[in-house]
Amino acid sequence: MLRIGFDAKRAFLNHTGLGNYSRSVISALARFFPAEEYFLYTPRIVQDDRTRPLLQPAVTLRSPRFPILTSAWRSRFVVPQLKRDRLDIYHGLSHELPAGIQHTGIKTLVTIHDLIFLRYPQYYKAADRKIYELKFRYACRHADRIIAVSEQTKRDIIHYFGTEADRIHVVYQTCDPVFGKACSPEVLQQVQQRYGLPDRYLLNVGTIEERKNLMLIARALKALPVERLVVVGKPAAYAEKVKAYLKAQHLEEQVIFLENVPFADLPALYQLASVFIYPSEFEGFGIPLLEALYSGVPAIGATGSCLEEAGGPGSLYVPPGDATGLAEAIRKVRDNESLRQAMIATGKQFAAAFTEEAHATRLMQHYRELAG
Repeated sequence: MLRIGFDAKRAFLNHTGLGNYSRSVISALARFFPAEEYFLYTPRIVQDDRTRPLLQPAVTLRSPRFPILTSAWRSRFVVPQLKRDRLDIYHGLSHELPAGIQHTGIKTLVTIHDLIFLRYPQYYKAADRKIYELKFRYACRHADRIIAVSEQTKRDIIHYFGTEADRIHVVYQTCDPVFGKACSPEVLQQVQQRYGLPDRYLLNVGTIEERKNLMLIARALKALPVERLVVVGKPAAYAEKVKAYLKAQHLEEQVIFLENVPFADLPALYQLASVFIYPSEFEGFGIPLLEALYSGVPAIGATGSCLEEAGGPGSLYVPPGDATGLAEAIRKVRDNESLRQAMIATGKQFAAAFTEEAHATRLMQHYRELAG
């Protein structure tokens, strides 16, 4: 029996990408490998619908005695607790390991999701970049094994940190299995009415920030006057730039922006869509593409990073600056029903390899190899 600890801060306190990854890893491991013991170290314990799957018999929760010291506890002072818990393995699920853990005898893994802050520094504050680099570099230097979520991320770790390739192992992410379950006609109708959605629409999901490249879809809409676009995501300042462009081009009536959408509504929003579009300039993996494939929606991504790894051979890809190419790809999917059905079938087949059980099994293999 292994005693495995996790940095669970984002599992409890983050409702987006890193939080989804952390919750998926922990809950799947506890479900498929219940004979092991799991310890979750978090600055604060939050119990809600999203964290409830973490609270299983095999799981023990740890948080600091004095909440005012949560940041220092997580980054350094948690180490004595890890030793008291007699861990065999500690897994930093989001780029970090606590300082000094390399002196404890506990075997360590760290998951690196991306190094976008080094590749696109213009999107980050200088102070944040410095903090990220110190933490990421420290973790990659001291971890016994590094988990990269894509081959692209592995290449970046080697390029930016000079890490030995044989210490880095690619373990692809999964997404919530709820996206693979068909919503009932009643649920689809309720969601369509709740948000005032048209009968057919293009869909984009993700934070509305410059790197995600929503402007490319906006530019493509100029050549697609009959198409409607639904954008689901938290807006950053970049969203106003996109909205100003839409207004100047008299396209604002073609686009619906949805913010603060409950997670429970997302599967229906995907399943109601005619095409999913994710033209991000750069990603660590690209979970929304996988969510679309699970949902049975044809997907279009961008070339240049790892989106081909997430979208597979059945999706279409265009350069992230090619609005004309994107418009042509949308027309191709819209007007060719046999292509559309082939993309759906191939996408589902590809996504079937990214199950929670497969993900948990790969991670457990790494834990057991390290534990000896």
